Amino acid sequence: MSRLARPTHGRMIGGVCAALARRFGTSHTTMRVIFVLSCLLPGPQFLLYIALWILLPSEEKAARTAW
Repeated sequence: MSRLARPTHGRMIGGVCAALARRFGTSHTTMRVIFVLSCLLPGPQFLLYIALWILLPSEEKAARTAW
């Protein structure tokens, strides 16, 4: 598993699905389909996506602040 950071390449809106796909070893498309299907269920999916978009650092910023 890699570090959880929004990639600079291969992202569509905020890079959250791409970051989660990279972290869990799945394709970007699979993670996006899972997210869209989860939106059919009741719950705070959009709020969670926005929160992760705000809280996850981008790869550029994560590389600069790495130890």
